[in-house]
Amino acid sequence: MTVSNCFETLRKNGECALIPFITAGDPDLETTAKALQILDRAGADAIELGVPYSDPLADGPVIQAAATRALQRGTRFDSVLEMVANVSPKLRSPIILFTYYNPILHRGIDTFLHQIKSAGVQGLVVPDLPLEEADNLLEPAQKLGIELTLLVAPTSPKSRIEAIARQSQGFIYLVSVTGVTGMREGLGMRVQELLQELRSVTDKPVGVGFGISTPEHARQVKEWGADAAIVGSAFVKRLAEGTPEQGLESIDLFCQSLKTAIKHA
Repeated sequence: MTVSNCFETLRKNGECALIPFITAGDPDLETTAKALQILDRAGADAIELGVPYSDPLADGPVIQAAATRALQRGTRFDSVLEMVANVSPKLRSPIILFTYYNPILHRGIDTFLHQIKSAGVQGLVVPDLPLEEADNLLEPAQKLGIELTLLVAPTSPKSRIEAIARQSQGFIYLVSVTGVTGMREGLGMRVQELLQELRSVTDKPVGVGFGISTPEHARQVKEWGADAAIVGSAFVKRLAEGTPEQGLESIDLFCQSLKTAIKHA
């Protein structure tokens, strides 16, 4: 199922998507593979998989620490793709790869895209991809059927929001706060306003991320009109606590609680 198909199906049923994020290789790739399958069963509609990177500009302390641990334990891009290739046929939810632009350029755009496509990746988020360079990645990705999702920041002017909305594939990623990812007490005050602004310029689905860390937050973004709640640091933190088995059990229960909250909003 493509990312777009996922959103179309949910929209027809009046449902909001739940998109968990985890970091590949933390605590190890074997646990990541199990986590993907658990999240898929526990109510995830799509899953964002972060490729560990040494200079993660958009990530807050929890995800930065997870990426550092994964890199220190030897997690590399090729081993992440090998794991995804083994797991993706078992998943109902599409995998959206979250990676920075520099590793893509280093590998070569066409090589990178063909490799992730053959592993079963359906979507791509590149948080530091400038809009002005998006076509370099968008056009070859579209040819391969990979949907590149672009981010809208709370500080984006309307003209830029319109340009991003036109080009973004799969859905539009609305960043709820200025700054990096991480768990917060409350959601950015501009989220509701930005959702309305996006609705006025596009009918594409909108997912809200950065700072959503409780079932109440997830319920709130659905009530404000979001098509997806994206939850990262809260999953990464739970998966890293205790033994791998305890971490997996924790994200299973947390995913179910988020899905229940969204369904009953």
